[in-house]
Amino acid sequence: MARITVPVQLRWSDMDAYAHVNNVEMLRLLEEARIEVFWRHPEGPDGTVPDGARPTAVLDAGPGALTSTLVARQEIQYVRPLPYRRAPVVIELWLGHLGGASLDVCYEVRDAPTTVEGSVVFAVATTTIVLVDTASGAPRRLTAEERAVWSPYLEEPVVIRRRA
Repeated sequence: MARITVPVQLRWSDMDAYAHVNNVEMLRLLEEARIEVFWRHPEGPDGTVPDGARPTAVLDAGPGALTSTLVARQEIQYVRPLPYRRAPVVIELWLGHLGGASLDVCYEVRDAPTTVEGSVVFAVATTTIVLVDTASGAPRRLTAEERAVWSPYLEEPVVIRRRA
């Protein structure tokens, strides 16, 4: 099992009147990490992939792409307020489920580990993404290549606490 770690820089505008990252902006941070991990980087003029491209980045998100993605569901549990700071937050991503035409992306938003005990977790979340054929507008099945690339990152999904 493997997780993918993405540092994401906070913006001053992410902070709200309560001096912590606003709940809507937290979802933007998740989106930035998700795009970094799963969407293919644009190729250079010579057809090369830029440095830093991730092996999991197999979805084409450019203009004219054959596949688009839709967020079908998002669920987030805020564990503690995330104050603004200059150091990036670390977002760990993994897959909690690979379906026929969808995948559940799981996240943990945290500090970089600073002690033996680990790091502070600010939020955990899950986003269900549906792959859609751009021409027809209908969901399309995951390809064998996508499944092969993403399967090593499949592990137990995030557990969101529920009220009794």
